[in-house]
Amino acid sequence: MNIIISNANDKPIYDQISQQIKTAILAGELSSGQALPSIRALAKDLRVSVITTKRAYEELEKGGYIHTVPGKGSYVAQQNTQLVREGYLTQIEEHMSAILTLAPACGLSLEDLTDMLKLLSDDTL
Repeated sequence: MNIIISNANDKPIYDQISQQIKTAILAGELSSGQALPSIRALAKDLRVSVITTKRAYEELEKGGYIHTVPGKGSYVAQQNTQLVREGYLTQIEEHMSAILTLAPACGLSLEDLTDMLKLLSDDTL
């Protein structure tokens, strides 16, 4: 698992960690039942506080992405297909919001954005 922490990012470190693990789960890079690194091992690897990684894992558990077995560790939870779909839709909405924020600075209209999306979809879909 490759997690990249940016001190220049305005998001808290625990949020960066949980978001990247969540993305890996939704993308299928981490499969159901797969063990995650221990909180201490992840903190050591990322050179962050154990409290930070603990908070990231707690956020993931609250969201239903992982489950923790006391004394054994944390594991990727079995994903409900509807939950996975909702996760992807949330990511798409976030990306689209970013596009809509950047478009006016480039002088792009909704029609321009639609044309760009059509061009890109011809290459990928």
